[in-house]
Amino acid sequence: MAGQRLKLASGTGFIRIMALRSLAVEGLERCGRAATRLAALLIVAVALGACSMFDKDTIAPEEPADKLYNEGLYLLNTKKDAKAAAKKFEEVDRQHPYSEWARKALIMSAFAYYEGNAYEDCISASRRYVTLHPGSPDAAYAQFLIGASYFDQMPEISRDQERTEKAVQALEEVVRKYPNSEYAVSAKRKIEIARDQLAGKEMDIGRQLLNSRNYTGAINRFKQVVTRYQRTRHVEEALLRLTETYMALGIVEEAQTSAAVLGHNFPDSRWYKDAYALVQSRGLEPSENKGHWISQAFTKLASGKF
Repeated sequence: MAGQRLKLASGTGFIRIMALRSLAVEGLERCGRAATRLAALLIVAVALGACSMFDKDTIAPEEPADKLYNEGLYLLNTKKDAKAAAKKFEEVDRQHPYSEWARKALIMSAFAYYEGNAYEDCISASRRYVTLHPGSPDAAYAQFLIGASYFDQMPEISRDQERTEKAVQALEEVVRKYPNSEYAVSAKRKIEIARDQLAGKEMDIGRQLLNSRNYTGAINRFKQVVTRYQRTRHVEEALLRLTETYMALGIVEEAQTSAAVLGHNFPDSRWYKDAYALVQSRGLEPSENKGHWISQAFTKLASGKF
C-alpha cells in the first residue's frame, strides 16, 4: 500500500514537474514573441524617423518671390538662357501662387519661352495668363504672343496651313479685343502676311487642279481667293485663272465678267493683259455681269463690308 502511494506520489510529482516545465516554455515563447514585436516596432520607428529626415533634406525651402523673379530676369537678360529663365519664373508661381509676383512671372515665362523658340510652352503659358487675368494690362500682350507663336511656325505654301490659320485667328483676337493696344498694329501686319500665305496655298492647289483639267475643283479654289482673300496680292492672278477656267469650259459670260472685274479693279495688272488677250482671242470683249458672284464680291469690297 505504501509502495503504491509512493508510486502514485511519484507519478503526481512527475506530472506537476511536467506542467511547470510546460508553463515555463510557454512563458519563454510569449517573451520571445513580445521581444520580436518590440524589435519590429523599433525598426519601423527608426525607418519612419529616417524618412522624415530624408524628406526634410530633399524639400527645398521656399525662396522669396522677388528673389526668384530677379533670378529669372538675370538668366534671361544677362545669361541669355531663355528656357532656364522660364523655369525660374514658373517657380515663382509654384511657390507663391495667387500673388502679384506670380502674375508678373507668368507673363514673363511666356515671353521667355517665346524668346527660346519653345512655342508650344509659350502658347500654353499665354493662354493661362489670358484665362486667369483677362482684365490685366498685359492680357493683350499674352494674346499677341499666342498669335506670334503660331505665326513664327507658318510652313511653306506646299505644306498644311493649320498653324497659319491659327495665327490669323489668334491675331484677330488681339485686334478685336484690344484695338487700342500697342500690339494691334503689329497684329494687323502679321494677319496680312498670314492671309496672303493662305491665299497662296489656295492658288497652288487651284493651279494643280487646272493643269489636270479638274475645272470645277479649280474654280472652287480660285473662288476662295476672290471671296475671302481679296486684299492679298493673289487676287489678280485668281481672276485671270477664273477667266481661263471658264473659257476652257465654254462658259463665256463668266469668263467675260472675270476679265472685266480684273480690268476695273487692276487696270495696270499684267494679269489683266493676259485675261484681255484670252477673251479677245475668241472675238469677245470683257463685259461685267453685275449679278455674278465675282462682281458682287468686289462690290462688297468697295463698300467696306470685307
